[in-house]
Amino acid sequence: MLTKALTHYSSSLGKDMNMMIYGHGGVPFLAFPTQDGLCRQFEDFGVIREISDYLEEGRIQLFVVDTVDLESWSQKDGIKEWRAARQEQYFHYIVDEVIPLMRAENDSLPFTMGMSMGADHAAITFLRRPDLFRGMLALSGVYNADYFFEGFMNSTLYDNSPERFLPNMPKDHPYIELYNQKKIIFCVGQGAWEEEGVRTLRRLQNVFENKGIHAWCDFWGYDVAHDWPWWFKQIRYFLPILLND
Repeated sequence: MLTKALTHYSSSLGKDMNMMIYGHGGVPFLAFPTQDGLCRQFEDFGVIREISDYLEEGRIQLFVVDTVDLESWSQKDGIKEWRAARQEQYFHYIVDEVIPLMRAENDSLPFTMGMSMGADHAAITFLRRPDLFRGMLALSGVYNADYFFEGFMNSTLYDNSPERFLPNMPKDHPYIELYNQKKIIFCVGQGAWEEEGVRTLRRLQNVFENKGIHAWCDFWGYDVAHDWPWWFKQIRYFLPILLND
């Protein structure tokens, strides 16, 4: 399996960022680590091993990025306006800098994917710019900014909060037609540490139904926890569905 490490300076973030690329071709996936994670996390925690057959056969190519969660979503004692602005900078880093880097390696439209906080990033990025992606896979996310910002909201954080901007999207917004041309999958277990994820996904599910957005919101069993072994099973389950044209 081809593995490539990239380090590049981000003008959006004002610092060096890293990316790991796994596989030699196929459908590209832009993958976000869990909360506070870096680009080697998928390898360190066994995701790459778990999907090695897809990578070695050239069916998918995985681009795993660093996060700046420690400066935005996770910095509980930080200035909330600055934290929200940092997340907005990260969003622009992804769409303005990472996407061109990906296209230099693989010019096909990618999926976004992630687990836990990575699912939040996958959803934010796809839902704000569906024109750049072929779909998304979000596992065990918490799509409520209040959970991280303790009720604070401004226009910048609003733009990074699907549970806020989607309910206010007009039903004739061009993005809705665009969403319905893509594959949108959300999944959450109903076991340990998944309570907030279940609650926020049910709210999003209601929004999708109200807006006529064809997103699949899948709620797994009460034994399904917020943990890596279950995410491995979910990735293996949903990959064939995403790749089936």
